[in-house]
Amino acid sequence: MQTVIIGNSAAGLSALEYFRKYNRNSRLVLVSREAGPAYSRVLLPYYLSRRIGWKGLFPYIENIYRRNGVETHFENPVVGLDVKSCFVKLAKGGKIHYDRLLIATGSNPVKPPIENIDAPGIHHLWTLQDAVDIEKRFCAGKKLIVLGSGFISLIAADAAARRGLNVVVVELASRIMPRVLDEKSAMLLHKCMETSGVEVKVGARVEKVEIGEEGVLVLSLEDSSPLTADLVIVGTGVKPNLDVVHDTPISVERGILVNAGMETNIPGIYAAGDVAQGPTVFGEKHEVTPLWFTAVEQGKIAGANMAGQDFAYEGSLSLNVTQLFGLTVASMGRLELQAGTGKEVYCQNDSYAAIFREGETPVGAVTAGGPELVRILGYLRPYIKYQKGLKFSPAQLIDGQMAKSFVKE
Repeated sequence: MQTVIIGNSAAGLSALEYFRKYNRNSRLVLVSREAGPAYSRVLLPYYLSRRIGWKGLFPYIENIYRRNGVETHFENPVVGLDVKSCFVKLAKGGKIHYDRLLIATGSNPVKPPIENIDAPGIHHLWTLQDAVDIEKRFCAGKKLIVLGSGFISLIAADAAARRGLNVVVVELASRIMPRVLDEKSAMLLHKCMETSGVEVKVGARVEKVEIGEEGVLVLSLEDSSPLTADLVIVGTGVKPNLDVVHDTPISVERGILVNAGMETNIPGIYAAGDVAQGPTVFGEKHEVTPLWFTAVEQGKIAGANMAGQDFAYEGSLSLNVTQLFGLTVASMGRLELQAGTGKEVYCQNDSYAAIFREGETPVGAVTAGGPELVRILGYLRPYIKYQKGLKFSPAQLIDGQMAKSFVKE
């Protein structure tokens, strides 16, 4: 049997190790559009901040391929997939047969509908080459504009501020990090960013980019004065990379539809990571969850099942934790107030925590403040994941004065 993995990041590497855990003898082939060895995409902003060096971008042991007996084809993307004859076609020529196939092609950054968004000096922070190109221009005194306020965008903004750049963050929504923070936690982070010297513009739409004198970038905003910059980083979201499955019978919505075994509608073909649209802990059968931890867990399931096991994925649960501008922010699960959803809040000085419940069952939580608050998410995770009622007050999760300060909203 020959197994082929398309992709060389979290899902693909997790899959190959779990495949080898249960099958030591079959031929295993990995194909990637990027050069090897694998690097960690989520660490790229920390490289810009100089919290880690070049070697720190490569947490995967290079001999992971040799140790697991993997034949590699780097910088040679798959350009065709024949599900009837069971082979993949490579850009540099040649075909590779498969008996089992994993599509772990990840996602691509979204390019916003802004005129001239491909102008020189405008970058995404998504690949190793992106980080190299941006780092060359991270010079103190230069002006950086960051479009979007997701985690990667704001970590890059934090890195730039630490290195002496003048930073402006432009967010289309009415608050920063609208998908992963609630209004109060976003407000606290907004305040910390401004205290750190970062200008924040929310509810702002960039219409076009022009090249001014000496290569300065001029961004025209709707209902606002233009902004100038030496460098722009675009972080306005990602979308699954579905190029491989075009013109195939593999079922696709926003991503590749998979069941709890990570298998697609075509027997023997699996998908995992950002490209997959699979189960969540809240009961949805198909949802895209572009997170590193999700990719690792889905890769394990796919790898084991391609090796003949019968594992089922328990479902994705969004979880984000990072430190930005001196504030630790974290969120998990659902943060929307809907019919039947209640909210319990702690708010004191620069510390904030909120727990969202449906009856006694917690469905989400968010914290902003010191790192000690993150333990609330650790306590709540199994209750959210397994939809278990929380029999005790959330105030019991925290010691001292804070425990007396949770109130219902």
